[in-house]
Amino acid sequence: MTFRAGCKREWTLSSAEADLAYTGQAFLECPTCPHRVEPEGGPPFCTLRLASTPHPFSALAGLNLLQE
Repeated sequence: MTFRAGCKREWTLSSAEADLAYTGQAFLECPTCPHRVEPEGGPPFCTLRLASTPHPFSALAGLNLLQE
């Protein structure tokens, strides 16, 4: 299965999970990446999602905001 990070990097891994936490943070941009999650009491991570899965907020892309 191919997993994709927010930075578009991909990993091919054997896993039955729909998403994984990437804690390696091995790339130069990882400390400033907007997709990085820094949970209280745990290590920072990036979520790897199945490459075939749309971004969880992709449905909002077509949303029209009401203007006052």
